[in-house]
Amino acid sequence: MSTITRPSRAPDATGWDVERIRQDFPALHQQVHGKPLVYLDNAATTQKPQAVIDALTAYYTRDNANIHRGVHLLSERATDAYESARRRIQRHLNAASPREIVFVRQATEAINLVAASFGRKAVGAGDEIVISAIEHHANIVPWQMLCEEKGARLKVVPVDDRGDLIMDEYARLLGPRTRLVAITQVSNALGTVTPIEEIIRLARRENIPVLLDGAQAAPHQAVDVRALDCDFFVFSGHKVYGPTGIGILYGKAALLEAMPPWQGGGDMIEQVALEGSTWAAPPARFEAGTPPIAAVLGLATALDYFEEVGRREDVQLNFMLEPGHAIFFNNCTMLHNRTSFEDDPDPARKRHLLRLWLMLDGAWPLTANVHAYKGTRGIVGHEGTTTYYRGNAI
Repeated sequence: MSTITRPSRAPDATGWDVERIRQDFPALHQQVHGKPLVYLDNAATTQKPQAVIDALTAYYTRDNANIHRGVHLLSERATDAYESARRRIQRHLNAASPREIVFVRQATEAINLVAASFGRKAVGAGDEIVISAIEHHANIVPWQMLCEEKGARLKVVPVDDRGDLIMDEYARLLGPRTRLVAITQVSNALGTVTPIEEIIRLARRENIPVLLDGAQAAPHQAVDVRALDCDFFVFSGHKVYGPTGIGILYGKAALLEAMPPWQGGGDMIEQVALEGSTWAAPPARFEAGTPPIAAVLGLATALDYFEEVGRREDVQLNFMLEPGHAIFFNNCTMLHNRTSFEDDPDPARKRHLLRLWLMLDGAWPLTANVHAYKGTRGIVGHEGTTTYYRGNAI
């Protein structure tokens, strides 16, 4: 591998100075197989801007200490920064309180936490959990495990030939035994943007809690958990330019208060005695042990960076581009040589994030958000949604 430097260019017609923004990402300053690197695997993980890398370095070189328990200056600084990051993420999601923000390792762990804590308490034999056919494995397997443990049933919303949820079937699946709806906001396999407001509205009619998997939505659109009125929302930091090993569980305060711990250890307790222990209030109740402090600070910095460069959720989600224009999208350049989705006469296609499908003989489909840099090579990967591929002739 070798490093490369691209000359600065004027901003394109979208207003994005693409080359300047690419310079913020050290991993993109290299060649692969003699070509400038274009990274296509953003659905799996994003590259990191220098600001995030600097935040990790600053913590480890200046403020490295444990939180919530030390009485020395470094611990106080680390604790203040950690809780400030929680408030930053609260604002990002428009949660009612920082007490509704729980730090976990990634969206997968957040879903497992809800399954293990809320699910074990709310779900019994004969009850039902509703998911869709386009979920990531992380939003399938924990519910399968819970249903097997409890003798409950997993109901699956089917999709049509376009990859859209069949909403009439969804409505029919909701009933008096439904204990939870767990649905993706944006599919990582197909790019389908689900009609989440309608999904929540129908669940509310039956008084059914809703968990949203926002891992693919968070990088592409603004999220307002209070406007959505979802009960749980999860996303991973590494998909929004933050470090690996950090994710977020948002939960309504009343639900978190009623949920038991799912892991035991330091920081999640109120009182400890050999005869028994009592639990701290949320979110500490769900953050046992030393947390990923540096990654938390890196995530907060990533969100600051995201906003600083001007996140345009309407452009990112709807791809309102003119033919031949380039746009920075998930830290790569996209050259768009067709009419925009906004010009497409079929409104159904506007509900999908643009995807690139690479079909290899005898292999899983390789998909990625569409990014291209003319004359370069890219990196892609397979998605964690093999259940959909097996069930559909793609």
